[in-house]
Amino acid sequence: MLRGWGDRIIQKMARPRRQETLPQRLHRRRIYVLPTRFGLFVTVLLVAMLLGALNYNNNPALLLALLLATVAVASTFAAHLQLSGLRIDAISAEPVIAGTPLRLRVSLSRNDTRPRRGLLLQHAEARAHGHLVDSDQVEVDLDLPTQQRGWLDLERIRISTTQPLGLVRAWAWVWPDTPLLVYATPELHAPALPDGAGDPLHTRVHPSGEELHQLRPYRAGDPQRSIAWKHSARRDTLLVREYEKPVGVDVLLDWWQLKSLPTETRIARLARWVDLAEREGRRYTLKLPGQPVLGPGQGNSHHHLCQRALALMPHD
Repeated sequence: MLRGWGDRIIQKMARPRRQETLPQRLHRRRIYVLPTRFGLFVTVLLVAMLLGALNYNNNPALLLALLLATVAVASTFAAHLQLSGLRIDAISAEPVIAGTPLRLRVSLSRNDTRPRRGLLLQHAEARAHGHLVDSDQVEVDLDLPTQQRGWLDLERIRISTTQPLGLVRAWAWVWPDTPLLVYATPELHAPALPDGAGDPLHTRVHPSGEELHQLRPYRAGDPQRSIAWKHSARRDTLLVREYEKPVGVDVLLDWWQLKSLPTETRIARLARWVDLAEREGRRYTLKLPGQPVLGPGQGNSHHHLCQRALALMPHD
């Protein structure tokens, strides 16, 4: 608890202090360096070696201690150079359903030939490693947890490294202002789509249909009343009748037709109906309060617009 409180205080004092547009390049004023636990142990050991060498006037031990101290100081500069000049080009993520991890892609690049090894990217509890050695650009994926629909508040992303010797940790913060969208969770057991309008010749397989569609082999769970006994006897195998029902192509998904349901349940049902209409290849129109009518339409762009509108509906 104290550690989390301390981290928040450090973040408020560190750069950047507000969200920023990408791309951003890490310069020396944004990079912080502190010793690791191993680095502190090595520091205590070197001090003990120096004091012992001076006390006993042991020149070889003194030379060794100074040499190791020089290596430790050089590793501090090397760790700083691992981040200096590193560029954060962009971040992106495909919208996901609330409760599903959102995969955040962070694009990193460099404008020099200096290799960057052991880069660690952290956002809250999510972390991932990346390297810039053979190529000048790399993408690192972070899986962020999602809890509710709407815009995901992106916190600071910490980029750090302990290379080359693990004696110090160099880190910098990036706070992008890129919005990330989380879709509403569809209702699990939603009823069938409302009857549509449009082409009356358009049909789909439906158990309560009137016109015979086809005969197909029996599958476990099919009702006995749908078995075609005469045809089954002729072919010496069980066959089942499938019927089709005329349905309209255009489906109206109206917020006010579900006024008896709570707000979140309405959103979940409409989200499921949007998915079903898209899956069945039917055009659909979505009507929500305070927003323009969406549709009729079909396809990935229309599906995204409808799911986005549902995700951004005001909460209760």
